[in-house]
Amino acid sequence: MVLMAIEEISKSYLEKKLIQEVSFGINDGDKIGLIGINGTGKSTLLKILAGIENPDSGKITKTRNLKVAYLPQQPDFDEDGLVLDQVFQGDWPQMLVLREYNRALKKPDDQDKLIELSQKMDFLSAWDLESEAKSILTKLGISNYNEKIKNLSGGQKKRVALARALIEPSDILILDEPTNHLDNETIQWLEDFLANRKGASIMVTHDRYFLDRVSNIILELDGGDLFTYKGNYSYYIERKLEREDSLRAFERKRKSLYKKELAWMMQGAKARSTKQKARIQRFEVIKENSSSQSEEALDISVASSRLGKKIISLHNIQKAYNEKSVIDDFSYTVLRDDRIGILGNNGTGKTTLLRIIAGGVLPDSGVVEYGETVKIGFFEQDIPFMDGDLRAIDYIKQGGELIKTNDGILISASEMLERFMIPSEIQYTPLNKLSGGEKRRLYLLRVLMEAPNVLLMDEPTNDLDIETLQILEDYIEEFPGPVILVSHDRYMLNKISEKVFVFEDSKINGYTGNYDFFIENKKTEAKEQKSTPIQKPKIREKKEKLKLSFNENREWEMIEEEINKLEERLLEIEKSLVREASDYQKLQEIIKEKEIIEQNLEKKMERWVYLQDKAEKIKHISEE
Repeated sequence: MVLMAIEEISKSYLEKKLIQEVSFGINDGDKIGLIGINGTGKSTLLKILAGIENPDSGKITKTRNLKVAYLPQQPDFDEDGLVLDQVFQGDWPQMLVLREYNRALKKPDDQDKLIELSQKMDFLSAWDLESEAKSILTKLGISNYNEKIKNLSGGQKKRVALARALIEPSDILILDEPTNHLDNETIQWLEDFLANRKGASIMVTHDRYFLDRVSNIILELDGGDLFTYKGNYSYYIERKLEREDSLRAFERKRKSLYKKELAWMMQGAKARSTKQKARIQRFEVIKENSSSQSEEALDISVASSRLGKKIISLHNIQKAYNEKSVIDDFSYTVLRDDRIGILGNNGTGKTTLLRIIAGGVLPDSGVVEYGETVKIGFFEQDIPFMDGDLRAIDYIKQGGELIKTNDGILISASEMLERFMIPSEIQYTPLNKLSGGEKRRLYLLRVLMEAPNVLLMDEPTNDLDIETLQILEDYIEEFPGPVILVSHDRYMLNKISEKVFVFEDSKINGYTGNYDFFIENKKTEAKEQKSTPIQKPKIREKKEKLKLSFNENREWEMIEEEINKLEERLLEIEKSLVREASDYQKLQEIIKEKEIIEQNLEKKMERWVYLQDKAEKIKHISEE
C-alpha cells in the first residue's frame, strides 16, 4: 500500500539546487535509509516529507488521515517544560488527556477533575501510553521524567525528542540522525525497536551497521538526483560499485568521442554545411558534459609532524564530579601504533578521559606526562565556537594559508577545500549558511591541517556523511601516530580499533581486539559464568591413592606435541596478519582464528601444568 507518493519535487537553497525533480514512493513496511554527502539536501528532503517545508515545485500525494512522526536533527523544546510533558506533545486524544491529567496532578485539591480525567484515561487506554513512554525514556537513558528540559545536556534533549517521535502513533516515522548521542547498547535496542515496528520509516544516519540491519531500501541523494536500491546497506554497496563501473565505461566512451570531435574542431570547418554545424553543436554538448560530470572525491592527505620516542604517559589518574568518581586510578603509556576505541555508557567519563589526555581538564590526582615532540589534534564532539559571519575559506586560513600534503607538496587553503568537497562557490559562503554536516567537515579539516602526530577523536561520526567517514577511516589507517577514539559507531570501531578501553563502574578495563572481538569475549564470559555450577564445600574428602588415570596418561603423552602444533600455527597466523594487513575482511577472519588458537593454547598449557605437577607428586610419593 502506497502511503506517500513524491512526484518530481525540486528544492533550491541560496541559488544551490539541492533536489531536482525527484520521484519515489513510501509503502507500508518500507524501512528506508537516506544517504548522501553533507550539504546535498538530505535533511531538507526529510523536512519536506514531514510537511515542515514545501518543495519549490512538484507534487506530494498522501493517503487519507496519514500520520507522520518526525525527529529533527536539532529538536525544539519548551525549555521550562518537564521531560514527560515534552514527550506528550502530539494533538491526538491520548496525548491531550495525558497532558491535562499531569497538569491536574499539580492541583490535588480538585478531586472531581482528577476523577473525570482518570475515567478518560481509562476509556482511551492512555495509562498504557504513559507506561510505554516511561519505558522508552528509560531505555534511552532518561530516568528523571520530571526534570526540566533546560537542565538536560544536548544529547539528553535529542533522546527525549527521539522518545517523542517513537511514542507518537504514526504511519511514517521520519528520523534525522537518530543514533547521534546514543551509546552502543541503546543503538542495538533502537535497531530491534525499528525492525519490529509496524508501518514505514525513513531515516538519515551515518551508522552503517544500523542501516544494514534496519533498512530494506536505500535512497542515495547525489547531485540533486535520487538513486534507489531495493535492499540494505550491503546490497547498496554492491549495486553502487556496479553503477559506478558502468558510468566509468560510459565516461571512457564519451572521452573517446570527445577526442575525435576535438580533433575535427582543431582542423577547422572548411564550410558551414548543415552536417558540420550539427557536429559543432555536438562537440559543444560533449564539452559541456565533460565539465559537469567530473567525479568529485574527498581526499585527506595532510602531512603529520615528527613524533619522538616518548609520547604520553598517564599515571594513577583520578577524576570525580560532584563526589561521583568517573576515573579511578587509571595508568597507561600511549604507544606509537596504538589504535584505541573507548566504550562505555553515556556519562561514564569517556570525554573526560580525552580532555585529560589533551590537557583541557586536570585530573584530581595523578600525572600526565608528554613527550617533547607531541602535537595533539583533538576533534571534539561539540564544534568549538565558529563566527557565523566568517567565510568558510577564512575559517580554514586561520589554520594556515598553505598546507603540506603527505607527498610534500604545498597546496593552498582553497585547493584543500576543493579536495574536501567544498567547491569554490561555497568557499566564500558565511559559516551560518552551511549545513551542520558541512561545518563538521570544515572543523575536521582544521584539526587535520595543523599536522598533529597524536589524534584524539570524540564521536567523530556525528553529523558526518558516510563517504567522509570512509575517507577518514582510510586516513586513520595510514596515520603514523597513535589514535584514541570515542565512538558509538560500531563499524568504525571494528575497522580502526586494535585495543578497546571500557568504562565499567569508574574503572577502565583494557581488552585486545576490536569491538566485535570484545563483544564476543563478553558473551563467552557470561555463558561460562552462567554454566559453571556452584561448588558445594566438601566437609570431608576420602583420601584416594594418587595416580594418573588411563585418559590422563594418554593426554600426558600427547600434550606436548599438541602444544607445539598450536604454537607453530600461531606463528603462521602472525605472518598472515602482516601479509593481509590491507585486506580488512580477511584480517578479521585471521584475528578470530588467532583468538581461538590462543584460547586453545592457554587451556593446553593449563592442563600441561596440572599433569606435570601431578606426575611429579606421584614420582615423589613413589620414591618415599
